Amino acid sequence: MAYKITDDCTMCGTCAGECPAEAIKEGKTTYVIDKDVCTECGTCVDVCPAEAIVEE
Repeated sequence: MAYKITDDCTMCGTCAGECPAEAIKEGKTTYVIDKDVCTECGTCVDVCPAEAIVEE
């Protein structure tokens, strides 16, 4: 299942630091998940303190 980062993202960077596939990069207003690189492991969902990562 693919994931997306919502506007609730606080740009803390926790998800990017924990992503084993390095699929999360800093965007203009939120972090962004590269769907071509994401392995859909769910690690980012588990570590996001703002609960801003949801299934797409």
